[in-house]
Amino acid sequence: MYGLPHDIPPAGQCGQRGRAMDHGDDTDAMKLRKARRGRGRLLRRFARHDGGSAVIEFAVLALPFLLLVFAILESSISFGAQQMLTNATDDMARKFRTGQVLPGDLDKDKDLVRDFICERIQLVVSDGCPGLAVELNSYTTFMQAAASEIPFDDDGYLHVNNLKIKPGGSGAKNQLRVYYRWPVMTDFMRRSMSNLPDGKTLLYATVTWQNEPFDD
Repeated sequence: MYGLPHDIPPAGQCGQRGRAMDHGDDTDAMKLRKARRGRGRLLRRFARHDGGSAVIEFAVLALPFLLLVFAILESSISFGAQQMLTNATDDMARKFRTGQVLPGDLDKDKDLVRDFICERIQLVVSDGCPGLAVELNSYTTFMQAAASEIPFDDDGYLHVNNLKIKPGGSGAKNQLRVYYRWPVMTDFMRRSMSNLPDGKTLLYATVTWQNEPFDD
């Protein structure tokens, strides 16, 4: 009988070695699949994580949003002040037109017109209305009143020191002009909103009328 070669293992040992080799291949494949799944989960988690992008988007949008909010507030407050100034001017003109306030009353109180208007707009301006100026003149015709100019100098500044308060009596044609040099509160809005060389906005209201035939 011929003996089995020494380099050939018995049948049972061959099966065990084959199974061990198959098991090793399966283990390597499982490890590879797990690694791929782990990388896939990491990529999906990274794609779903948007915390950083939200911060970046907020930083990009916050500045223009705040600029828009400040522009709306600045424009709204200025518009409200203009409306209050117009209403106060109309009320003061009505008092002169109907004879409730006579030219002689200004001899007793030279600041009567300014104080009345300042009181009406005190809600939106500083105490004492530092930017307020009043001009009241009497004219022969309405054409003369319409031709009167706002006292600007060549540099665009408003002359308020020489404004006169001289209304006419019964039946006279008067013109009341009220100016307020409104400070622009927001720096970046000053260039677009200001119309005076010092960076302020001129709020302006005027009324022209003929007095009723009252007793002087």
